Amino acid sequence: MTKKVLITGGNKGIGLEVAKIFVKLEYEIYVVGRDFNEFELGGLPNVTEIEADLTNLDNISEIVKTVGDIDILINNAGFMQPHISYDKYTSQERENMMNVNLYAPVELMNEFSVGMKKQKCGRIVNVASIAGQIGHPDVWYGIAKAGLINATKIYAKLLGGDGIVVNCIAPSPVETDMQKSNSKERIEEFKKTVVTHRFARASEIARTIVWLAIGSPEYINGTCIDINNGAYPR
Repeated sequence: MTKKVLITGGNKGIGLEVAKIFVKLEYEIYVVGRDFNEFELGGLPNVTEIEADLTNLDNISEIVKTVGDIDILINNAGFMQPHISYDKYTSQERENMMNVNLYAPVELMNEFSVGMKKQKCGRIVNVASIAGQIGHPDVWYGIAKAGLINATKIYAKLLGGDGIVVNCIAPSPVETDMQKSNSKERIEEFKKTVVTHRFARASEIARTIVWLAIGSPEYINGTCIDINNGAYPR
């Protein structure tokens, strides 16, 4: 039976690179994204596009209904707003940030773990960030990602007894469209902190995600893997 994977934010960036790998592995792939105008994998028979905005948590029930039970959940969707000062967030901007980066991943774990429990197996990979570990100028992005790291540890304990493995990654900045919202000065400052003086490539992050989703031992559970090229060694 073909295995099913759902990837949020799989229409571009890191998520797209993850989807490309699963295409080669012949998985049944469900991609959640806000728009698919330039989606590279559009039209492939084993790829289903689900247009949904995760700033609205009410969309999650429709996603679950459309997809059904899955084997792998990749909570990849995320965004930051570094142009907003820490004390200038509106309540709506804060809600949108927390919904996409933390609350939606938690709700998706709640919903899809039901089917995984019945199957007595499943893998969940959450995409957090170095921003949740070291403090971040985009305060609510950092808070959300710190919460996602903690949620990973909680759900590994809650679900591990049912054969479900839950891990996350914490990459430093990655060469994706997300960097367009960063200032040139901030980009250059970060590059000075890493050994190779460059951002991570989306493909490097994707390979780590897929390894956690299908290749890592089940004893690696509740772990956050740092991917930062020496920017935050610990």
